[in-house]
Amino acid sequence: MRYTEIDNCEALRKALEAGGTLRHYAFQGMDFHPCMEAARQCRFSDCLFLGGFGVNELKDRMDETCSVFPRFHGLPFRAFRSGLYNAKSLYEGYRLGDPDSYKDCFDSKVYEHYLAAGKQTGDIKETLARILHDHSMNDGLDDFLRSFEERSIVGIMGGHGLSRCDESYRKVVMVSKKLTEGGSLMVSGGGPGAMEATHLGAWMAGRPDSEVEEALEMLAAAPSYKDRLWLETAFRVMERFPSPKYVSLGVPTWLYGHEPATPFATHIAKYFDNSTREDSILTISKGGVIYSPGSAGTMQEIFQDAVQNHYLSFGISSPMIFLGKDYWTNEIPVWPLLQDLVARGKYKNLRLTLTDDQEEVVDVITEFRSTTEPLVP
Repeated sequence: MRYTEIDNCEALRKALEAGGTLRHYAFQGMDFHPCMEAARQCRFSDCLFLGGFGVNELKDRMDETCSVFPRFHGLPFRAFRSGLYNAKSLYEGYRLGDPDSYKDCFDSKVYEHYLAAGKQTGDIKETLARILHDHSMNDGLDDFLRSFEERSIVGIMGGHGLSRCDESYRKVVMVSKKLTEGGSLMVSGGGPGAMEATHLGAWMAGRPDSEVEEALEMLAAAPSYKDRLWLETAFRVMERFPSPKYVSLGVPTWLYGHEPATPFATHIAKYFDNSTREDSILTISKGGVIYSPGSAGTMQEIFQDAVQNHYLSFGISSPMIFLGKDYWTNEIPVWPLLQDLVARGKYKNLRLTLTDDQEEVVDVITEFRSTTEPLVP
């Protein structure tokens, strides 16, 4: 039995207006107070109440099959979120024009709490709250992705330390922009560097390249995420070029909370558990993954992706594109290693491309999306 999920005020109002006995509903973080009169006219059977307000006042309207999960008190985050984050909710408390106000925003407060409680805490309340929060992220992710065809979802991986002034950063921006304009949903780890470039490209999709150059020039004032004005300049670009025509998905983690999440991602699934987060990015990117220059974390993702493709873990083998011939051949020789493993039969079902050409990247992804051939090579 699948529960009907209620995660916004309008859906709650409609459900309660139906009256009678409500069966198999999941109320996620809902405040019943504004519609308490209508709620008390209903009865509830086999319903889930996940956090929320006013739930205790409805207990006499519930039968024994209902389950109530109370709110967690004393935490800076909600264990039962009703949806994904965005720049507004994640950076609530940040004041444009005051870069030092980052310490007052929601994201910073959660990270401070995370460190104080311990990255690997033994506190059962904290552990349970984090798990339930990440479950809410999974649930929100499922809801968000439901409207996208699986081959349209494309990931970009790369280093968090990539400078906004680096040519590789610009390449990622332009690749992401063109793929977004072509109908792809761009996904990244949601942090700085190549990840930010992914979402900047999606944010600027539909605009002329001259405006992209203007945005890059504005961001160049703070090339690194360690710069005091890194977040400020991003918000200034968003102010200069508001109302993006397309969406993108960032999937950051508080494990790396010292690397701020990019506000250019219109939808943000931020996790406590990094392993869940990394697996999610690779799993949903069935339209292919593009690897721009990165280091240890990117290499981990490469081989995790290769394993998923080798075993056809999700019934699909999608493109693995390495952007930067010299980097992936000489500086970090992943490409020759993969080629050797494939030649010796140690890896199968891999769709590999090595290129410096932005257009080739777009062509490979576009061709894979449009093909009617089986998803296994």
